[in-house]
Amino acid sequence: MEKVGPTRDGFGKYMGSAFLIGLGFFTMGLMDPLYDNYLPIFLGKYIPSMGIVGAVMTLDNIFAIFLIPIVSIWSDRTRTKLGRRMPFIIVLLPLTALFFSSLPYAAESSLAALIICVFFLNVAKQAARGPVIALMPDTIPADHRSEANGVINTMGGIAAITGTIGLARLMDLDMVLPLLGPTKGKLPFPLAGLLVVTAAVFLVTLVRERPPRTDGEGTGNNGTRKSFMEELASVAKSGDGSAIRILVSIFLWFLAYQGILPFLGKYGIEALGTSLGTSALAMGMVGISYALFAIPSGYLSRLIGRKRAIRISLAALSSILLFLFFFLPASTALGLSGAPRLYLFWLIMFAFGIFWVTVVTNSFPMLWQLSDYGTVGVYTGLYYTFSQAAAITAPPITGFIIDLAGYPGIFLFGALCMAAAWFTMGGVIKGEAEKATP
Repeated sequence: MEKVGPTRDGFGKYMGSAFLIGLGFFTMGLMDPLYDNYLPIFLGKYIPSMGIVGAVMTLDNIFAIFLIPIVSIWSDRTRTKLGRRMPFIIVLLPLTALFFSSLPYAAESSLAALIICVFFLNVAKQAARGPVIALMPDTIPADHRSEANGVINTMGGIAAITGTIGLARLMDLDMVLPLLGPTKGKLPFPLAGLLVVTAAVFLVTLVRERPPRTDGEGTGNNGTRKSFMEELASVAKSGDGSAIRILVSIFLWFLAYQGILPFLGKYGIEALGTSLGTSALAMGMVGISYALFAIPSGYLSRLIGRKRAIRISLAALSSILLFLFFFLPASTALGLSGAPRLYLFWLIMFAFGIFWVTVVTNSFPMLWQLSDYGTVGVYTGLYYTFSQAAAITAPPITGFIIDLAGYPGIFLFGALCMAAAWFTMGGVIKGEAEKATP
């Protein structure tokens, strides 16, 4: 099974490539928070039921489950002068930018126009995601993928901060611009679309994919290409079950994360007394630590190993969430209320982000380590299939928990999921970076 690496070169040689590939991840990180924050508002103008709005909001996760693995495997099998991934990126990222830029204008027109725009946006965006992410293991040697994934996650964190703190503030800017017209409630979307196209141009112009070998790389033993189901079956049957254990772990820790994420703002307002404007700062703390510690977490795995870094982080995450289950009575017992209690909560969420980014940064490279040149897209698609399945499954579960036991119950649920992921990761044998031979 031919892999990219190992190598004796330091990661510094590949930092520039990782940064450029991170531009693709930047485009996704830029759009996602704006989409999540403002699409419910656009939909709410026409749809009074928050349940129906929530159903529309799950479209991106539903499309992701099907489109990411299918397009990723399709790109595995593509052979062009531009490479395997670039043809998809050249077509899909500009289309994504176009539909994303059009969202507020479609919302102003009619519900039908908005739904059509949301549909095509999600088709283009989720189809692009797999080829964009698969560029990294195509280009970076196996023993440097944790550091490279740290760079990519840093780019995603910077994009999220840019979108939420920078562009989002322009929603209130009221002026008239050529081509765009009145800007109030719209401007961040075309600006984000322009940044997506700019990043795509740099990505396509400056990143060169590794050319395939001519000996049937990525095919079966007899030189024939495997079918979609055969590719998936080969993952399920892989020797020691490491791939399945990693995928189950991914589902479990995203079940915790995605179960808490949608309700964190409401927890801040109803339990901690934050305002509407400051309720998002808890997730902002996670985003800041995510951007700051993504690269160091990649280097950490070189010192202690990917699996160990992930399991230590899962144990810490489980402990943090268990503490948050007792946070309200514990803070009261410590004599904390109002602003001091809120600051402590933000500090805890900052710490949560440090361990969370360590898990995310090192789990993708573990899966890629099990792939070869012809199956990188398969493993990329499976990662998103399991993570997006958790994103769809978790909110209804934790919403029901809140109805039964109140907001603290979601932290206990998250702690148990993180602990279960720690257990399943214990059985993983493969996935560490290979050492270069002298």
